[in-house]
Amino acid sequence: MSVNVSKAEAKNLFISAGCNRIVNNVSWGASDLVSFGAQNAVVIFCPKAAQILTTLPGHRAAVTCTHWLPSNKFAFKAKSLERHYLLSGDADGTLILWEFSVADTKWRHVLQLPQSHKKGVTCITAFMVSQRDAIFATSSSDGTVCIWDAELPTSSGGECKLTCLENLIVGSRPMVTLSLAQLPGNTGLIALAMGGLDNKIYLYCGERTGKFVRACEVKGHTDWIRSLDFSLPIFSGECDSILLVSSSQDKGIRIWKLTLRGSLADTEGTRRRGEISLASYIEGPVFVAGSFSYQISLESLLIGHEDWVYSVQWQSPSVVAEEEVGFYQPQSILSASMDKTMMIWQPERKTGIWMNVVTVGELSHCALGFYGGHWSPDACSILAHGFGGEFHMWKNIGVSSDNWQPQKVPSGHFAAVTDIGWASCGEYILSVSHDQTTRIFAPWHNQDPQSNGDSWHEIARPQVHGHDINCAAIIQGKGNHRFVSGADEKVARVFEAPLSFLKTLHHATSEQSSFPEDVQADVQVLGANMSALGLSQKPIYVNATHEVQDNPGNDGIDTVESVPDAVPIALTEPPIEDQLAWHTLWPESHKLYGHGNELFSLCCDHEGKLVASSCKAQSATVADIWLWQVGSWKAVGRLQSHSLTVTQMEFSQDDNLLLAVSRDRQFSVFKINRGMDEINYNLIERREAHKRIIWTCSWNPFGHEFATGSRDKTVKIWGVEKKTSSVKQLLTLPPFDSSVNALSWVGLVRQRNHGLLAVGMETGLLQIWSLHVERGDYSISTGSVTAAPIIRLDPFMCHVSAVNRLAWKKREKNENYTSLQLASCGADNCVRLYEITVDKPDNH
Repeated sequence: MSVNVSKAEAKNLFISAGCNRIVNNVSWGASDLVSFGAQNAVVIFCPKAAQILTTLPGHRAAVTCTHWLPSNKFAFKAKSLERHYLLSGDADGTLILWEFSVADTKWRHVLQLPQSHKKGVTCITAFMVSQRDAIFATSSSDGTVCIWDAELPTSSGGECKLTCLENLIVGSRPMVTLSLAQLPGNTGLIALAMGGLDNKIYLYCGERTGKFVRACEVKGHTDWIRSLDFSLPIFSGECDSILLVSSSQDKGIRIWKLTLRGSLADTEGTRRRGEISLASYIEGPVFVAGSFSYQISLESLLIGHEDWVYSVQWQSPSVVAEEEVGFYQPQSILSASMDKTMMIWQPERKTGIWMNVVTVGELSHCALGFYGGHWSPDACSILAHGFGGEFHMWKNIGVSSDNWQPQKVPSGHFAAVTDIGWASCGEYILSVSHDQTTRIFAPWHNQDPQSNGDSWHEIARPQVHGHDINCAAIIQGKGNHRFVSGADEKVARVFEAPLSFLKTLHHATSEQSSFPEDVQADVQVLGANMSALGLSQKPIYVNATHEVQDNPGNDGIDTVESVPDAVPIALTEPPIEDQLAWHTLWPESHKLYGHGNELFSLCCDHEGKLVASSCKAQSATVADIWLWQVGSWKAVGRLQSHSLTVTQMEFSQDDNLLLAVSRDRQFSVFKINRGMDEINYNLIERREAHKRIIWTCSWNPFGHEFATGSRDKTVKIWGVEKKTSSVKQLLTLPPFDSSVNALSWVGLVRQRNHGLLAVGMETGLLQIWSLHVERGDYSISTGSVTAAPIIRLDPFMCHVSAVNRLAWKKREKNENYTSLQLASCGADNCVRLYEITVDKPDNH
């Protein structure tokens, strides 16, 4: 008897990712989509839906820069565009051009630019000459700046013509910010401003065909230049001028004016008549470009930020701007600073003095601030990205006066996500990461009546820790929500859900959650506070909340060690970043001491009575697996079998067997006997199963068969005989293209012992296999396994680097198909959720 799955489909339900901690990483396009780099993925999110739409695979190093063609600055030129383009650069110097089709929301890898940079790309900027023609410049830490001409295709799938106009060598101090503009006066000349690791702004000028030469240096800042942005031409009286805004680590912002003085013939005449006064030279340098001369003068100096100003950006021109009458460039600048604020600056109507008119964010000395700020194309929203990989967005909802309010944005880990698990009743996903946080993602029920179904959001950040977190296990069984996590320390920590989380979860699911009301009544902890060193989370008790409010902490004395008191409350809508970071912590209830090295893997049995843990190990003496009793948290066993790190463990569905796999290429199967007062265990099999490290394992939910996956690119299926308790190999799947890093087996039809095996690889790709176990007389000795691949997920749906963990949740069954949810996490900072739909299998 074999089982045939006739139809299977996979679709993306949710993606979470944090932004790389790099300054020029984010771009808001005229398409009203935002791009950013998450490790080596290019991530696209929709600000209106507050959801990540897709990730683009192609880079082999961390993405450092993204830039839309056209960007928000040129939204008025993109009213009816069917296709938008995106440039992305990485830490290896690779540049890729992508095409986004508006009609079918499909992405296409257009081309990889010829290798022009030998080191990481630090900035990409572009000027749209027309809807189909752009000039863009790229800078790199190899000390070069390249200027390109791009002819974008007029038809879908058409060829894109790229020409390198110039390769400028700027010396040992690399440039970190660029801005391009057309010089005023219909001269057809292009200006390129660049700034970097000194305090000067360098201006280069050239024609559309290239030949860029250094025109002048602009001095004024006293520290490194961090951001430059040219305005579009402004028309003031008789002379045409453009403005350049610059920001620096000297905490200041300067506005410079470039004014056309006339053609060289005119200036020669004025010089002979002696009409050039000394004042015109004091104003700033005069430079010559082509047959024209220009004057640079300092228009204004803006002081207001208390830390480095990492980005400045002119407000996007109105979409109703017409090219014939010139661009209407709003006199409004957005700045973002390491002091964790963004400011909008505008000139006063009467005096023309530039003033700070809006400040958003919070002046903060306990957390690092913003790496960049961006206007939306319609200038109604502003977006910042920060040191913690997070986004902050504010929208102006005021009618007669400005009223900027925080908005929901996607959130996620900003380092590799190492482990993931489902809550016992499947209400949420919990993930842990090397970014030293634990996060909970859940579907928020019917948040928007127009949306189809629930949308997923991060609803809590239970643990914010001082070490990289490597593993976690959610305690199964009844009772309050609990989990154990293990980090780069020798201690495992146990956390228990506070009342504020239980109520938030109830709001999110809007149906009866798994915890009974009496448990809610028993929970006396409202939330948790962070300790000064960020290693232990102290409970805030329900009956002590009034004391916290009466005494705000430390008697008003602000010391380096003081941390703001958390204000845990039940959330009635998906939280924003500031709420997540401070007010959704869980209290730590126990520490589990015993391991000799950093924790590496954890698992819990299905009854919620035992937790197994392992640590990094170079010898057999520290490679023991420890067993802990849930509740008392006593160590009840030390299982010895391996000589190197145990990489993953899992209990069989009936909790009688514990499977462990290790870097020593062996697996072990232990029999667990549970008495009234004690746990007995014995090793029933240890075997060298693969030629390289075994990274992952998973049990068949319907029996004592299990799968192992290894760096040797193979997956093997094994069975434990009932009578003799010996292990027999049943099947080896055909070799995969790369190391197998994650496996998860889910049952479909118990009577036929049929299930699905999800396979995650080092390349980030995912496959789903259909597995059918046939037992002869209910003993494996005559049994067999049939396997067939049913889904190979599209690379655009997969991770872009190693898959670290996979976890199934069974969702629903009906007559014709079975729908399941598969969660995955990877080294690309992403947590992903897929819906896998398969037809009900038939017997053949």
